[in-house]
Amino acid sequence: MSDILKHECGVALVRLLKPLSYYKEKYGTSRYGLHKMYQLMEKMINRGQDGAGVATVKLDVNPGTTYIDRMRSIESKATQDIFSQINQLYVDAQRRDPENYKSVDWQKNNIPFLGELLLGHLRYGTFGKNSIHSCHPFRRQNNWMSRNLVVAGNFNLTNVDELFEHLVELGQHPREKADTVTVMEKIGHFLDKENDRLFKVFKEQGFDNATISHKIQENLDVASILRESNKKWDGGYVMCGLMGHGDAFVLRDPNGIRPAYYYKDDEVVVVASERPVIQTVFNAALEDVKELAPGHAAIIKKNGTFSEEMIVEPQELKACSFERIYFSRGNDADIYKERQQLGRYLVPQVLKAVDYDLENTVFSYIPNTAEVAFGGLVEGLDDYVNKLKATEILKLGSHVAEPQLSKILSLQPRIHKVILKDAKQRTFITDDESRDSLVNLVYDITYDTVKKGVDNLVVLDDSIVRGTTLKQSILRILDRLEPKKIVVLSSAPQIRYPDCYGIDMAVLKKFVAFEAAIALIKETGKESILKSVYERAKAEVLKPKEEQVNVVQDIYRTFTNEEISNKISELIKPKDLKADLQIIYQTIEGLHNSCPKNTGDWYFTGNYPTPGGNKVSNRAFINYMEGKNVRAY
Repeated sequence: MSDILKHECGVALVRLLKPLSYYKEKYGTSRYGLHKMYQLMEKMINRGQDGAGVATVKLDVNPGTTYIDRMRSIESKATQDIFSQINQLYVDAQRRDPENYKSVDWQKNNIPFLGELLLGHLRYGTFGKNSIHSCHPFRRQNNWMSRNLVVAGNFNLTNVDELFEHLVELGQHPREKADTVTVMEKIGHFLDKENDRLFKVFKEQGFDNATISHKIQENLDVASILRESNKKWDGGYVMCGLMGHGDAFVLRDPNGIRPAYYYKDDEVVVVASERPVIQTVFNAALEDVKELAPGHAAIIKKNGTFSEEMIVEPQELKACSFERIYFSRGNDADIYKERQQLGRYLVPQVLKAVDYDLENTVFSYIPNTAEVAFGGLVEGLDDYVNKLKATEILKLGSHVAEPQLSKILSLQPRIHKVILKDAKQRTFITDDESRDSLVNLVYDITYDTVKKGVDNLVVLDDSIVRGTTLKQSILRILDRLEPKKIVVLSSAPQIRYPDCYGIDMAVLKKFVAFEAAIALIKETGKESILKSVYERAKAEVLKPKEEQVNVVQDIYRTFTNEEISNKISELIKPKDLKADLQIIYQTIEGLHNSCPKNTGDWYFTGNYPTPGGNKVSNRAFINYMEGKNVRAY
């Protein structure tokens, strides 16, 4: 992707089902769980590079022994930083007491992080402060094991203010309004209530307090706690939690917006944001890795039993399509095919754009995430060329001459790696200003791949959000090759509306498609549309979120997709660009046909899966009209 787009976030949970000594004997290390967690997090580093955190719970330790450990980092390589520090704890312990170190039981009682239950989180900071205090997991502490709570998630909720007020109504005094803290306190409130309920039940049965503590741990109803906790949540989420005594859960939103997969065998239960990561780390077959159902929770009890339970009634499936286009790893079996199909669906549009002149057209892509879609584009072009060859050969009839046949057979798409990306430079690009000035160092071109003044140059990107990197850098770099025309393809449709479920796309004026629509409105003298939508948006946000409609959709109804794409071409074309420029976007139909199971398309269509989405879109437009560069939720 040419535009930098951040995602919130990645999660991994591991529950070891055997004693630590089992893993030491079979795999040669008692740190089997830690090693697997490190591998999971490193494989999902694409999901968060602003920070990371790990928490562990030790089961069945004696009173006085620390049983919950947590470490977070915002170093440039946060995961490596965390596990380097954890590893050093073991190095120091071995030096300090080499004889006792040989005992797994001694290690568990004396070295932090050697737990059977592990939770990892990878974070991308968006509007929040990128401080270590913003990194998950978060902790809610108590002297009762079963009241301790550790929470981490891949989520955004649209109604944090509402949830915060509910906590206040419950009598709490939350220390901050951050969504993670608010969610944790909500779960923690009902965790406390469940503890109180069970305490009363077992006290009435005559058990002493020490016995009651164990009874509570055995009988805690995690599903009930989650059902009470999430009644007012509006958003996309995969919420993970550990309880101090050893229960754990992963809860997915009822629309299935955010992804979650799990795998279990007789040694381990693992949950992660991406399927191929689990397959690779645990050498698991595709069919053995299951997707967590929307509205359901994977619940792992302290005794190791696993269940998938419905917590909230599943709604219409609206799994995030951007996961398929860009965020998730492309080596997922289904995502790979879907990205290829996204490329294929662009073939008719691109052939029209180059006037079907394949002899004088070079095809390439912007590395690296567009590579799979580009493969699909090439396959689609090959299909077209093969049919064209067959037609031309049949026209020759029985009078086939070798020169004519050779000329027909020689036709093929001209594929070159025109754009190169120097990954080593990317780590220095942190904010908008420095990115614009340094991106020329990130991208380079392969010279002499284009016939000057003759060839069209077609370049595929997986999405175009703002278009600033194209305008300020990439198009100028491509223009050095002196093509006749540059065609930039986007395997994603036009991004028109803010996201509020976990992607860093929250301000309307940062979308070039929105900018293009506004420009067209002004050019055609239809400014009254802006005033009308503004007044209606102000009226909408006064309603309960459940009653609001997304009035921002009216901004786009006056113009065709092609008209907006043409205006985008004008807006992002540098003044000194010599080549003609055309921008082509994926169609909504092409998106849905390519990714049939991930129908969440609100950032393209404005059709939000939850009421809070409409509220966010209306608020975002009000902010735009009032000149406020702030997040709408």
